[in-house]
Amino acid sequence: MFESIEDVRERLGNQSYVSDKRLATVVFLATRLNKPVLVEGPAGVGKTELAKSLAGAAGSELIRLQCYEGLDEAKALYEWEYGKQMLYTQVLREKIGEVLQPTKDLREAVETLRGQEDVFFSENFLVERPILQAIQADESAVLLIDEIDRADEEFEAFLLEFLSDYQVSIPEIGTVKAEHPPVVILTSNRTRELSEALKRRCLHLQLGYPNKEVELEIVRLKAPQISEELSEELVRTIQELRTLDLRKAPSIGETLDWAQSLVVLSAPRLSKELIEETISVIAKYDRDAEKILTHLGVGVPERKDLGQKEPTGERPEEALYEHRRRPGAHTH
Repeated sequence: MFESIEDVRERLGNQSYVSDKRLATVVFLATRLNKPVLVEGPAGVGKTELAKSLAGAAGSELIRLQCYEGLDEAKALYEWEYGKQMLYTQVLREKIGEVLQPTKDLREAVETLRGQEDVFFSENFLVERPILQAIQADESAVLLIDEIDRADEEFEAFLLEFLSDYQVSIPEIGTVKAEHPPVVILTSNRTRELSEALKRRCLHLQLGYPNKEVELEIVRLKAPQISEELSEELVRTIQELRTLDLRKAPSIGETLDWAQSLVVLSAPRLSKELIEETISVIAKYDRDAEKILTHLGVGVPERKDLGQKEPTGERPEEALYEHRRRPGAHTH
C-alpha cells in the first residue's frame, strides 16, 4: 500500500492532511503488520479525517461504522432479511412438497429438510453491515470504527475476534475470514477508558492539538484564500485560547470554520468587533464565549437565555457583564 514512511506523509499531504513522522510511522506499520490503529484524543483534532485521508491516499474504499450506546452485532456485522426468507418459502412451497413426498415419516422429512437448509440460510438473505462489508470487500478497504468509546463494553468484546484475525462467526453460515484484510482505524474521544484487551490488539496513536506551525500549515491548506497575516493572527489567537479553562477548547475544526468565515466576510484583520460578531463559530457554550471575550478584552455578549442580571463581585467577566447591562452600555 505504501512504500515508506515518507510515502505515507507525501500521499496524506496530497489529501490535504498534515502529518508528522510519528503519525506516518504508525500508519506505515499498521499497513505492513495488518494491525488496527487506535487513535485517541480530544474531539476535532483530525482522528476521523485521518481515516478519510488514508482511504484517499491508498485509493481504497472507506467504510464507516459510527458507534453509539446500544450498538450491537446486528447493526455492525449483518442482519437477516426474514421477509425475503418468508417470500422464498411461500414461492417454493410446492417444490418443498415434491422434495418431501418420498419421505416415509416425520423424522425422515426433518432430515431431508435439514439437507436443504443452505437454500434458506445463505448469504442471499444477509444484509451486510460495515464490518462484514470490510471483510468481504474485493480489495483491502479502510474501515473506520468511529468513537468506539461511545459503544458499550459488550460491543468491545465482540470486536476482539474480528481485530485478532479479521474474521467473524455467523452461526447460520460459519466463520467468514477476510481475503483482503482491511486497514482498521478506531477513534476514541476518551469519554471512557477502553479495555486492555482491545488496546493490546491495536497500535496506539495519541493526537492532541497541533503546535502553531502545524496548525498554520493546516489553515493554509484548507483555507488558501485567507491572507498570510490574518491566518497567523487567527492561529496565534486560537493557540492562546486553548490555554484557558474552557468547557470545550476550540478544535482544528473550529479554527478552519473561523478562517473560512473570515474569508466570507472579507475581513482584513481580526478586530475586536469582528471577534465579538463571530464568537459563536469557535465557542459552543455561553460561559466559554464569556471567558474568551473577557480574556481578549472584547467584552461579554448578553445571554438571551437569562431573564435577570447575574450576580457581580465574584468574577471579572460577571462584573463586565453587569456593566454592559447598565443604561447606555453598548450591546448586541
